[in-house]
Amino acid sequence: MAYTQPHPRLSVVSTSSQSSDHLSPTNSSTRFSLPSAQSLHAAAASIKAGSNRPNIYDRPLNKSRGAEVSGSAFAFLFSEIVQYTQKRVSGINDLERQLNTLGYRIGTRVLELMFWRTEGSSKAPKREIRLLSVLTLVHTQVWKAVFGKAADGLERSVENPDEYMIIDNDPPIERHISVPKDFSSLSCSSFTAGIVEAVLDGLSFPARVTAHNTANPQFPNRTTILIKLEKSVLEREELLK
Repeated sequence: MAYTQPHPRLSVVSTSSQSSDHLSPTNSSTRFSLPSAQSLHAAAASIKAGSNRPNIYDRPLNKSRGAEVSGSAFAFLFSEIVQYTQKRVSGINDLERQLNTLGYRIGTRVLELMFWRTEGSSKAPKREIRLLSVLTLVHTQVWKAVFGKAADGLERSVENPDEYMIIDNDPPIERHISVPKDFSSLSCSSFTAGIVEAVLDGLSFPARVTAHNTANPQFPNRTTILIKLEKSVLEREELLK
């Protein structure tokens, strides 16, 4: 194969005459141009117009409580979260644990937001100190704040007095989740379990919360959030009777 001399324009090292031409004052005006006064005024006007738009941080929390998030956007975001987490875990138990941790971070913020809105309303904020009242709060108000609807059931375990169950027949978080057969025991509602656990911890009712698939022919996505309370909670409940 014959060797050809590279084109001068493709040469990495330029000649001294070319370098001096690029650095000369006469050529600098053609290579770099300053914005005109008219363009500067136009840019300032656009910035001023943009500053008049409503900022999300300026919206009052009480008036935005009815705002809804697009279901498709939420499904896409949660799907990406599950896929991102799945690539960084070693098994189903580890995946559910990571989803629980992510949900816990959301739950702390949900509780803070709910109390902030209560304090800003005309009603005086009420601190719940009884177990059933707190579980009802989670079953209704927390579910509505996160999913826009109340849960479908709240039950107490017959065998274990320290266990309660919140049942959601059609959890929004599971509607667009397709679990493969080798992951049949996976419950992506572990994310919801983390939210519940954070709320209970914030209300001084510590518990271990897990999610379990309890599907039936009528509700294929039926999920049970199992709440296992710590012993100190039951002891305090006995003293309050």
